[in-house]
Amino acid sequence: MKKERKLDTPLTEKVRRSLRAGDRVLISGTIYTARDMAHKRLVETINEKGKLPFDLRDQIIYYTGPTPAREGEIIGSCGPTTSVRMDKYTPILLEAGLGGVIGKGQRGSDVISALRKSKSVYFAAIGGAGALLSTKVKNAKLVAYEDLGCEAIRQLKVLDFPVIVAVDTYSRSIYKR
Repeated sequence: MKKERKLDTPLTEKVRRSLRAGDRVLISGTIYTARDMAHKRLVETINEKGKLPFDLRDQIIYYTGPTPAREGEIIGSCGPTTSVRMDKYTPILLEAGLGGVIGKGQRGSDVISALRKSKSVYFAAIGGAGALLSTKVKNAKLVAYEDLGCEAIRQLKVLDFPVIVAVDTYSRSIYKR
């Protein structure tokens, strides 16, 4: 039977190793947004041995590009984007200490191997539920790459953000039975 868990960030290795593919999780704390172009810049910075805009260690990156917030709202719709688009960057970020990622869809074998090696986790969020997911965001702050618009990196403070463990630290996947 799969567990329902409430987790607070940062996502320590001990917590990550306790998760199993299929577990339903509610995440509270800080997560960061980043999509394709932000990933490219992060990896370029790592390769150039530069200073990253935030410490990746034990953090979670959510593959989303939020829409602009309406008046009086914290953030616009923020549904997950297709994760495979980040596959060429993800192993490098995991090696740099990233604890987990949130997106939708399957991951390639290189990412699954990197998740196992780094003892990190891939969470899936529900596609098409961006408006609902935005209600779980309690604060949003621009962190880096403002020129990328919706693809800029933002720090989100979330409360009970719903995800499913899609690939755990042991390479078990909800996509393979």
